[in-house]
Amino acid sequence: MNPSLPVKTIAELVALSKSRPGGLVYGSAGNGSPHHLGAEMFKAATGANLKHVPYRGSGPAITDLLGGQIDLMFSDIPPALGHVKTGKLRAIAVTSAKRQPAVAEVPTIAESGQAGTKDFEAVAWQSVVAPAGTPPELINRYAEALAKVMKEPALRARLEGDGFEPVSAPMSPAQLGAYQRSETERWGKVVRASGTTID
Repeated sequence: MNPSLPVKTIAELVALSKSRPGGLVYGSAGNGSPHHLGAEMFKAATGANLKHVPYRGSGPAITDLLGGQIDLMFSDIPPALGHVKTGKLRAIAVTSAKRQPAVAEVPTIAESGQAGTKDFEAVAWQSVVAPAGTPPELINRYAEALAKVMKEPALRARLEGDGFEPVSAPMSPAQLGAYQRSETERWGKVVRASGTTID
């Protein structure tokens, strides 16, 4: 968030948002982005009074956050990390279930003790996919090669230093498919509850 906002904890953020008639304004990388949906999940969990302003990507949203045109945003760590390290932005919590190595001093939302956040978790994730119809033996070869690469200490250190959290054991193609289905169902509930639409 912009450091000019008098907030250093999740409890203070929720309280301030409720004390202002118009609430606080948050930006996102766009309607339906993980950042937008994470903020909507947070609003539903805490009752925070937050107004959404969608941008066309994280870059323009962060620019306006730095300039004070918006109060806060839910962001991936990599695009915000440099600004947090220099003090141009303030990180008050991460949305993952555990603290992140790149910002280990920043607590999780679940750690805040704020009502409604006990099991809060909202993370954006990436995976490697192939076109439908790719032969299973080829998919399995790719998966094995990726699993091997992801165990390389230098790669893991680089990803963690940039604010990414590589999984300790990459999923098999079947596990990834099951995870994608569960995430679609989970976030579908947030979309329906919030009334989110795509422009």
